[in-house]
Amino acid sequence: MTAASAAPAFEIGGILLSDLAPLVDGSVPGHSLTRVSPSAIVWTLEDGRSVSMEIGAAGKHRRWTMVLSGFAGEARLASLGLRIGRIGNVRQYLRNGYMSWDGSYFVEPDSAREVARADARLLSGHAMTTLLPRAGSGATVLGFLRHDRYQSRLRFDFEQGPLRLDIETLIDGVPHTGEVRGETMVLFAGEDVEESLRQWARLVAEASPLPPRVPPRRIAGWCSWYNLYASLSEDVLAEHLEACRRFRDEKQVPFEIFQIDDGFTPEMGDWLETRPSFPGGMKPVMDKAREAGFTPGLWIAPFMVGNRSKLFAAHPDWVVRDRASGQPLAPMKFYGEFRWHKRSEEYYVLDITHPEAEAHIRNVFRIWARDWGCGYFKTDFMHLGSMYGPDEAVWHRDGLSRMDIWMKMARLIREEIGEALWLCCGAPIWAPVGLADAMRIGRDIGVSWTGHYSAESLLRDQTARNFANGILWQADPDCILLRERFHDLSDEQVRSLALFAGLAGGVLMTSDQLDEVPEPRRALLAELAGSGEPFTCDFLQLGQPGLRYRLGTGPDGQPLAVAEGDPVLLQRVRRADGSVLLNVFNTGALPAERLVPWELFGGQGEMKVSEDGTPCPASAAGIFVRLAPYQSRLLLAVAA
Repeated sequence: MTAASAAPAFEIGGILLSDLAPLVDGSVPGHSLTRVSPSAIVWTLEDGRSVSMEIGAAGKHRRWTMVLSGFAGEARLASLGLRIGRIGNVRQYLRNGYMSWDGSYFVEPDSAREVARADARLLSGHAMTTLLPRAGSGATVLGFLRHDRYQSRLRFDFEQGPLRLDIETLIDGVPHTGEVRGETMVLFAGEDVEESLRQWARLVAEASPLPPRVPPRRIAGWCSWYNLYASLSEDVLAEHLEACRRFRDEKQVPFEIFQIDDGFTPEMGDWLETRPSFPGGMKPVMDKAREAGFTPGLWIAPFMVGNRSKLFAAHPDWVVRDRASGQPLAPMKFYGEFRWHKRSEEYYVLDITHPEAEAHIRNVFRIWARDWGCGYFKTDFMHLGSMYGPDEAVWHRDGLSRMDIWMKMARLIREEIGEALWLCCGAPIWAPVGLADAMRIGRDIGVSWTGHYSAESLLRDQTARNFANGILWQADPDCILLRERFHDLSDEQVRSLALFAGLAGGVLMTSDQLDEVPEPRRALLAELAGSGEPFTCDFLQLGQPGLRYRLGTGPDGQPLAVAEGDPVLLQRVRRADGSVLLNVFNTGALPAERLVPWELFGGQGEMKVSEDGTPCPASAAGIFVRLAPYQSRLLLAVAA
């Protein structure tokens, strides 16, 4: 930091952070710089209050905490944070999305100015960012340590040239006396981009009140959604269960989950009701799966309440209200032809702060776990409970942050399901540490290479989010598609996507009727399942230079910036026996050639490289690889 008499500035990892100023309720108030010391920066506001940035250190990690003080009575802030008015020497930054579906990816400001004017999502983020220097390697990480008390917000701006960053804690009007403290931020530099991200995840784990739940075995098995969708019945599920059993027994693989997704309930919110296709309810289906040696699972969206549900008809006061209109807050509306295989035109948010609504949803999870025998829970659309602050939503209980509310649901789920496995989907990614076993890290996979529900989000989000796999939870890249027909993917694309998701080392699920899957793809799934041990995967090109952009259209019809860089991805798995798997994956529509240098294999000393048992020609520089469009070549390197 600079001398005490000068404006505060920090240099770390080749990145210069300067022009610091306090943020109160989203803007910089009138202020004067009062004190700069190694332990604090203090600003006095024009209204007499003061904001300080407490500065601490733990090893190589700087820690910053923003504190508002000097007010009388009670303060109800919307947000408190820090503006870094100028960040120098930045080539790229990580835009880290808030929940499973909103994307995490690197942004290159020099190339993105035009598209950022059309797609403001490039300029927003949550939880943390990683700043990459223009020259050299390494990464500088700036992010929050706790995510269970308040939501965070990052706002980037490079319209006028140098990068600016606002990083804030959303206080959400929670009343405070004496002082208001934002969440603590951590700042550090690392030599490797992905390892720096892992280090941030480890710090988040250390700061969590609960130790992470990381299952000792990969969550692997079958999910009904991407094959059956809402076309569910006892007979159809029994057919798929038997196919799963035959696959597991024939291949002798740890294929352990049989999960029934959406489609068995008549309306969102009526979670104890079943459709006529399940005349005996869900318990007999759960029993059959368990008798076949599987852990039975069910899908639920606990915050969702359909306007045609029996729940809403009986208890309209159990949903969150819109502050402006007084009507039920409806984040999802289906007024046209598509009704999501339900009758409801609108979907509301269950008010978990209402004691009776809380008791109801507790009872749902209790019955599913204890009476029905559900051992694997997939909770979806979880973000609905944390989307709205008090400026938009009226909850039964006032004075809670949106994360207080969300964590109320998360904690009751874990309390009621006991030690059952829990996958969060559509959820705040970093909040349920110590509660959830697994986390979806991207959008639904879909049946095409490009488009709204396609391979595109998997290829983008998995690389930038998989770093937390095995540290905070198991990462779920979504289901692997293996069937031969009823999709728009080539054989090469199917194989490459299966390898890409399966080699990530976390959750491994498919939805296909496994008796109908061609034998080579059954063998591939068995190979990916392996021994059932989770493992770490390295994505070796995170933050690669040279991004360019084009404008597409997002699922909401709004402009969507699409980044294009090197189409060849490199994915590395270091195995327990000392060998190394390197997946060289051409994601592009044109053939490609690459020289894979020896250092990327990550071995010690000279190595022998083969593909499908055939030795690969090697040179002093590495292995030369030719790739057809969408092809993956899986190389095995062992010590010479």
